Amino acid sequence: MAITRFKALELAQSRATAVVKIPTEKVSDYYGNMTFNDEVMRSLLSPEAYLKITTAINTGSKIDRDAADEVAAAMKSWAISKGATHYTHWFQPLTGTTAEKHDSFFDIDLSTGKAVEKFKGSALVQQEPDASSFPNGGIRSTFEARGYTGWDPSSPAFIMENAAGTATLCIPSVFVSYTGEALDYKTPLLKSIELIDKAATAVVKEYFNRDVTKVVPTVGIEQEYFLVDEALYNARPDLMMAGRTVFGHAPAKGQQLEDHYFGSIPTRVNAFMVDFEIEALKLGMPVRTRHNEVAPAQFEVAPTFEEANLACDHNALLMDLMSKVAVKHKLKVLFHEKPFAGINGSGKHNNWALGTDTGVNLLGPSSKPKENLRFLTFFVNVVKAVHDNADLLRASIASSGNEHRLGANEAPPAIVSVFLGSTMNNVLDDLENMKDIEEFQLEKGDNVYLKLGINKIPSLILDNTDRNRTSPFAFTGNKFEFRAVGSSANSAAPMTILNTIVANQLILFRKEVDAILEKGVKKELAIMDVLKRYAKESKKIRFEGNGYSDEWVEEAAKRGLSNMKTTPEALLVYTRPESIELFTKYGIYSKEEMHARYEIELENYIKKIQIESRVLGDMAINHIVSTSLKYQTQLVENVKGQKEIGIDPQYYAPTVEMIKKISEYTSKIVLLQNDMTEARKEANNVENIEERAFLYGSKVKGYFEDIRYAVDKLELIIDDDEWPLPKYRELLMIK
Repeated sequence: MAITRFKALELAQSRATAVVKIPTEKVSDYYGNMTFNDEVMRSLLSPEAYLKITTAINTGSKIDRDAADEVAAAMKSWAISKGATHYTHWFQPLTGTTAEKHDSFFDIDLSTGKAVEKFKGSALVQQEPDASSFPNGGIRSTFEARGYTGWDPSSPAFIMENAAGTATLCIPSVFVSYTGEALDYKTPLLKSIELIDKAATAVVKEYFNRDVTKVVPTVGIEQEYFLVDEALYNARPDLMMAGRTVFGHAPAKGQQLEDHYFGSIPTRVNAFMVDFEIEALKLGMPVRTRHNEVAPAQFEVAPTFEEANLACDHNALLMDLMSKVAVKHKLKVLFHEKPFAGINGSGKHNNWALGTDTGVNLLGPSSKPKENLRFLTFFVNVVKAVHDNADLLRASIASSGNEHRLGANEAPPAIVSVFLGSTMNNVLDDLENMKDIEEFQLEKGDNVYLKLGINKIPSLILDNTDRNRTSPFAFTGNKFEFRAVGSSANSAAPMTILNTIVANQLILFRKEVDAILEKGVKKELAIMDVLKRYAKESKKIRFEGNGYSDEWVEEAAKRGLSNMKTTPEALLVYTRPESIELFTKYGIYSKEEMHARYEIELENYIKKIQIESRVLGDMAINHIVSTSLKYQTQLVENVKGQKEIGIDPQYYAPTVEMIKKISEYTSKIVLLQNDMTEARKEANNVENIEERAFLYGSKVKGYFEDIRYAVDKLELIIDDDEWPLPKYRELLMIK
């Protein structure tokens, strides 16, 4: 039986703050102690095996079976010493969540019949889950079950402690089909990281620093989320089934006073934050920042930046960890992009940069003009890559949840633009207006950069301009912040796209510069000549103003920028010939994998709207209409009673108007719900998945707001004691 609203409120208001035990006073004493990290490997492996494993991590080379067996033995003994009884290949299928199948270390020695703890290199390297049961976009038939998870040594294994007091060794892994196609987020991300490493390293070595042998994309992922009490959550079928509220009138006090942002963190929430941060730090996740976000009951956690693969793994793990820890505090974490109408939704801001193995951030300006030419090279190439592939970036963050944020007068808009800040915007304007290279007669030394204007770039531009929170892709001083990623998304998907398009752009850049160098032009002039053209060609993507404004929508249309507000429209970009050609050229995705991902994303979109439609219809009829009819009957009886005792009609006329309003809204709900059901049936009968997705996104979803409007009006009329669902004021005012 579902929990009632007032029972839920009683439980929520009686909660005591959980006591959190701090392991030690210093984080450094327990940071990473549940990960099979470099320090552990160095202490447990032979020098030969340690060298093989670190070489594989740094270069991507294969690990031979002998080394794998030694790593497995060391990993097993370490895990058992930490209380682990099972192991699992922890992977990220295209469901959007993480997945795991636990196998016991326990086994029977058939020769003696005795129990033994066993874990060989073969078990470390590979497991076999069912590849047809996970989303695969038609790559695998239902009867073709075989698929493989494969160990990713570049992401440290970790131990996840369970509520029962036991623990499991988790081995970060890729997930591929029997025939080799990627069925996860990690596999293409790893390929894109390798691609951008080669492309960026080639540019750095050839033009700037021959000592650089590796370039790694780094990401810092800011995670926004909402917290609600567990009992109130269980009293809302829409939160349970769809992750968001399909009904709910705006409270008298929401976020309009801006008093929640960076305010004092509620006691229960702070205890939860401390608890999950401790567990995260044990797992080597460098979480450092916590604060209240703009909306009531909304919060944020942010880590230190890490290598992209590890950052994406850690973010997926963090979301899972937060949900598990929340149970101990009788809370529920909401990662939906828009769980409550009328107040800010949640994003996952991906702060992306490129770092060399010599410790240089290629997107960090310098005090030295020569180094600023290197910075400008990578800076302009990123802007050009975003300009040329804006639609791909938009597709990478398309989802049913993010649809509520993008283009809905909330950061960021559906139009992809780049914010550079006044300083760098002026630099690119100056670059665009620079004299033709033929007019330059450059001398050696700093005079080269003086004439080119490179010396004018300030070494620290982090605070030389204001931030623009309305921009989906903003330069913030030494990195780019991709703000448009949804809070529930797996960051590996958009980071794969970003890595690939920037790598492709750097490869094109190098070819163009080399072609000019063959004509005998000086290196600095050749680079500036190409950058000048790029600055001019990508100018329309640069926007410094308010991305929420109607004026920007009009201006973007004049510039020819896309404004894809719906998910099906955005996802179509994956099927364009030029998109397929780009990813197949570099082996990031095959043509089959591209089409499979398109199909999976469409199917996911359809199913989520279908679930929302069903839960909305159920709640509308079984919770709202039934309640409104009961209350209407009470009012009718009240009017009858007043008539019987001869009260002047003018005094009960307002009650009659309420009865009429209830009738109006109730009948509207019933009629609209019936029409929505028919629209859903019509969509379900369409075989073509594209047509079905567009029908769900337009016709079926088109009824949501009208039904919601009627329900929310009834919430204002019906006696508070009769209303069945926890209201926004109750869900959001967590203490």
